[in-house]
Amino acid sequence: DKIEDELEMTTVCHRPEGLEQLEAQTNFTKRELQVLYRGFKNECPSGVVNEETFKQIYAQFFPHGDASMYAHYLFNAFDTAQNGSVKFEDFVIALSILLRGTVHEKLRWTFNLYDINKDGYINKEEMMDIVKAIYDMMGKYTYPVLKEDAPRQHVEVFFQKMDKNKDGVVTLDEFIESCQEDDNIMRSLQLFENVM
Repeated sequence: DKIEDELEMTTVCHRPEGLEQLEAQTNFTKRELQVLYRGFKNECPSGVVNEETFKQIYAQFFPHGDASMYAHYLFNAFDTAQNGSVKFEDFVIALSILLRGTVHEKLRWTFNLYDINKDGYINKEEMMDIVKAIYDMMGKYTYPVLKEDAPRQHVEVFFQKMDKNKDGVVTLDEFIESCQEDDNIMRSLQLFENVM
């Protein structure tokens, strides 16, 4: 009986809110939402993604590195309810911001990704964790001659640039202001706008 209950729990299907509502909440057309939903259901027939599945899907994009830690942080950013699962709505709202949001929305989303403990600040430890995860994900082939202290140097440069009042943490305002002053960051934010 217990096994049957568990089986039922794992196959619980989640049906998304109406497409009209999602169309109003996102920058996608109804047709685009239908295509996205088909792809989502294909990968996740139950209608929700847990962290393990998310990591497996994400790992396929980075065959030369270990994407599991970065995928963990990314999953937490997608999991806005912090309940250990990402529904189609969560996924498509985040995707809408990343692909078609304003600069401000994209930067706010990225800040949230880096603010691991969700206290409203990015500290050096959080930044270090994210940067290490990115280096791991890109793998040895991308950075064959990386020195051990490269992530730390990366974080130091980041903080010198972003921590405007030098209090050891980066606020959302400092983050947005610094990113908008940086041409490379602004260019990278526009990379995904033509994907769909």
